[in-house]
Amino acid sequence: MSTRFIELAGEVNVNMPRWVVGKLIEAMNDRGILLRKSKVLVLGISYKKNIDDMRESPAVALMEILRTKGANVAYSDPYFPTFPMIREHKFDLNSVDLTAETLASYDCALVATDHDLFDYNLIQQHSKLIIDTRGVYRQYVDNVVKA
Repeated sequence: MSTRFIELAGEVNVNMPRWVVGKLIEAMNDRGILLRKSKVLVLGISYKKNIDDMRESPAVALMEILRTKGANVAYSDPYFPTFPMIREHKFDLNSVDLTAETLASYDCALVATDHDLFDYNLIQQHSKLIIDTRGVYRQYVDNVVKA
């Protein structure tokens, strides 16, 4: 029996972080912001919302790609106050508290996991640019790019 659809789904999942980073770079370029040396805040690092499980989380791949491309990467996740030690990736980071001042200090906020504990109105009001990978923002908003 052919498993081509399963293989294809796997390929899409593996390549999705690169596609999202491409959308992020395009949105930043449109606003005159270079990724290299920019500050990117990844919102949510768990595999899915409202849990503390990072296994196979695409957020970690996103962070790795962004770091490789020269971005200063940080994260915020209420379920992970400190980035856990995992074999494949090493980030010596602590979760950033989401305040108006903190959000305004980043060039881009990337919604990777849509935890219910995030204040999405606060994020939208104070972020320069938001890359929404989870469809959190349903209405058109100037600073939101859907990915």
